Amino acid sequence: MAEAPHLRFEGVTKRFKGPRRRSPPVLALDGVSFTLPPGRTLGLVGPDAAGKTTLMRIMAGLVEPDEGTVEVLGDPVAQIDRSQVGYMPQGGGLYAELSVRQNLELYARLRGIEPEESPERIAQLYRLTGLAGFENRPSGQLSGGMRQKLAMACAVVAAPRLMLLDEPSVGVDPVSRREIWQLAQELAGAGSSIVWTTSILDDAERCDELLLLHEGKVHYAGPPGGLAQRAAGRTYSRALGTARPRDAVQALLEQPEIVTAGIAGDRVHAVTRAAVPPGPDWQVAKPDADDGFAVSLDTGVVLPPSALAAAFPVRSADPAVPAIAAIGLSRRYGSFTAVQDISFSVSPGEIFGLLGPNGAGKSTTFRMLCGLLAPSGGRGTVAGRDLTVARAQAREALGYMPQKFSLYGDLTVAANLKFVAGAYGLSGSRAAEAIERVVGALGLEGYFASAAGALPLGTRQRLALGAAVLHTPPVLFLDEPTSGVDPLIRREFWHHINAIAARGTAVLVTTHFMNEAENCDRLMLINQSEAIAQGTPAELRRLARGMAGEPTLEEAFITLIRSQREEAAA
Repeated sequence: MAEAPHLRFEGVTKRFKGPRRRSPPVLALDGVSFTLPPGRTLGLVGPDAAGKTTLMRIMAGLVEPDEGTVEVLGDPVAQIDRSQVGYMPQGGGLYAELSVRQNLELYARLRGIEPEESPERIAQLYRLTGLAGFENRPSGQLSGGMRQKLAMACAVVAAPRLMLLDEPSVGVDPVSRREIWQLAQELAGAGSSIVWTTSILDDAERCDELLLLHEGKVHYAGPPGGLAQRAAGRTYSRALGTARPRDAVQALLEQPEIVTAGIAGDRVHAVTRAAVPPGPDWQVAKPDADDGFAVSLDTGVVLPPSALAAAFPVRSADPAVPAIAAIGLSRRYGSFTAVQDISFSVSPGEIFGLLGPNGAGKSTTFRMLCGLLAPSGGRGTVAGRDLTVARAQAREALGYMPQKFSLYGDLTVAANLKFVAGAYGLSGSRAAEAIERVVGALGLEGYFASAAGALPLGTRQRLALGAAVLHTPPVLFLDEPTSGVDPLIRREFWHHINAIAARGTAVLVTTHFMNEAENCDRLMLINQSEAIAQGTPAELRRLARGMAGEPTLEEAFITLIRSQREEAAA
């Protein structure tokens, strides 16, 4: 007799109370139906507020559906055997003040396992995650990739038959993403099934099946290749030529016949609304899941010129005078060196990208250049102001979007923006105009009275970006601005970023998405606190070419990082 599906959803609907009094209920799921056979991996994708996390919480037995049938491991979800289901929530669910060992043992006991009675399983988890030797380190002091691996180990400590992983690779670099995927396969027992929620379509393409949700409804169910084929005949590419990559993309995104566009190596890639190439030099290209995602959710609305950028003055500063400069920056914590002798400069109107694995020192470098952290050695300048002697004046000249959402979760969107405007010296009509401009440009009108902490992730990121640019600064620091958001929101963000830079604002950005890094004019690759490569995206690809044929930027990133690690270990 064949084993029952590990998941069966039939006509599942879920509503939540509206965000305000007398507002209508929010329909989170609308008649969702699918099955997941044993031993399969299901990728759950969709834009912000599509219903993905609600679906995951129903699978885990944490939320009851209003209508429909849910079966988990062959039984009604109300009878779920929690020892057989491992759930890793978005954010990981770790206790930052507890050590690696304490987190793992706590979750083991919650699953009915006494750690001292299962030493082989605990040892296996330490070995597979690479956390052996870090048992006594507080989880809050781990790198992003290591935290995600620990969270996964906590979720599957009981070797469950069903693993529910909500954004397990969010906020981690390409090397760690591949390691986390491999870890999930190794932790899954024979016949185990995995549900993998992700905003990264490269991860989703590794799954056996995909489920694309939008506004609570299933818009696609099937193999990853089927989603990609939705863009077949509408995907084109051409040689980049002498055009600056971000200029080529920006020009395409504002054309009514273009759904989305980006850079792929030395070629520009575009998806059209009809099976017609954008011009005479374009060739048909093979579509991928990102292309199919964009086509599936295309509303036909054309990206207008960035209203966010339009408020920035056109700055024509002397390019010989850097807008940002790091001169031998170093930061040490006791015997630990977080950043070692980092030097680079960013000209007005330039986008400069800092790349590197989690824990490499990127955010520490950011915080030193923002005046939030004093360097142990070296110095930095922002808009011509030396951070060692004029930190307050330098901070007035920059906008900063941190890696973690840092606005006030209990305050409304309106209150947060008013507070930030005041902090930047905007008041009265100037503040009101700046807030109205940001709210309109980023589509925040419907959330103006909502608490910031209750916003969907993509909307929180829009709010954080809006707060950073309220005062139209000459220098903009963006620390992983699109982490965790879907491809369409990433496209929107880079539309604004490119347009802001085009008006003369210098942008320093970190990102773990190599297709985004292609928008940067120059890049610096940092690993183990040191700079190991610097140049244009094309120059970094050429640097790795002898190691990996004709690499993409992601392949070059992985090749250069692994090569440096091997040299350090030799």
